[in-house]
Amino acid sequence: MGNVTAAPIRTAVVGFGISGKVFHTPLIAADPQYSLDVIVTADPARAAEAARLYPQARILPTPEEMFALSADLDLVILGTPPHTHFDLAAAAIAHGLHVVVDKPFVPTSTQGAELIALASDGGVQLTVFQNRRWDADFLTLQKLLRQQALGEVRTFESRFEWWRPEGFGNWRDSASVEQGGGILHDLGAHLIDQAIHLFGPVEKSYGETANHGLAPEGADTEAFVSLLHESGVRTRLWMNGIAAQVGPRFHVLGSGAGYTKWGLDGQEPALAAGMTPSDPAYGTDSQETWGLLGVGGAATPVPAERGAYPEFYVQLAAALRGEGPLPVDPAEPLEVLRIIEGIHALT
Repeated sequence: MGNVTAAPIRTAVVGFGISGKVFHTPLIAADPQYSLDVIVTADPARAAEAARLYPQARILPTPEEMFALSADLDLVILGTPPHTHFDLAAAAIAHGLHVVVDKPFVPTSTQGAELIALASDGGVQLTVFQNRRWDADFLTLQKLLRQQALGEVRTFESRFEWWRPEGFGNWRDSASVEQGGGILHDLGAHLIDQAIHLFGPVEKSYGETANHGLAPEGADTEAFVSLLHESGVRTRLWMNGIAAQVGPRFHVLGSGAGYTKWGLDGQEPALAAGMTPSDPAYGTDSQETWGLLGVGGAATPVPAERGAYPEFYVQLAAALRGEGPLPVDPAEPLEVLRIIEGIHALT
């Protein structure tokens, strides 16, 4: 296909569950560089909701019907379970369409490498929706690191935990590890990506996984990962969907100060509640949730940067027009996937 020259970028979103409804369609609809032309869902209730929210879009029940319209599209966004990503992305590439794949990218690194090669050979752009690079707290931590406010960072701890013993009520409750299921695939894709983005390539990795969910033979519901970066920083990551009490989101220790932040980024619940990215309150954290920087009792609150999930699609539009790099190079989530595979092989 080459670069997109016309405006807006004609877009189809496949899937209208949490990913499609909460993240992708609101972000696309709010960006004038895109048009939301097609939404694909086979669920009648979801189709009705999609038609109500986006009356300008065609609601189709199958990807095949969407691909029949490929001449009128530029971009396909896959908000479907990970075990479907490879076949759908490969089909999109074969139709000459650019592709955004939700995380986790694909179940195996072999599939990921093949998709990257197919996209390169097909002359289309392929990227992965690693939206947590634009969390408010992550952007704040990046700013502190640029300012060297902590001195030399020695350890980085990051947690993504909640209390949901009843499960998600979607594919996450039943998908096997081989299908890209489990909390290490689901949240590890974010937390490992963030760690590498902050502190560089990984020299050594170690991990532990456990299943305390409703299905005794199901995928992991709890995971711990330790990474030693080539930079010398040690990262420790916790993921838990059944945590009766949660730890700090970030706990970073340096030679001069520490930074501790509690609570998860607010963009997902805001989007789920119907807030649009154009709302002045979007992406802002209240002062009581700001992280603390300093030593011991002398730590002081750090104003949070504004969360910026829309930036992913701003950067993607520029990339599709040949005006900048992709927001996420697919080689980066591929490396994350290889780390996850290595941990699964040892647990």
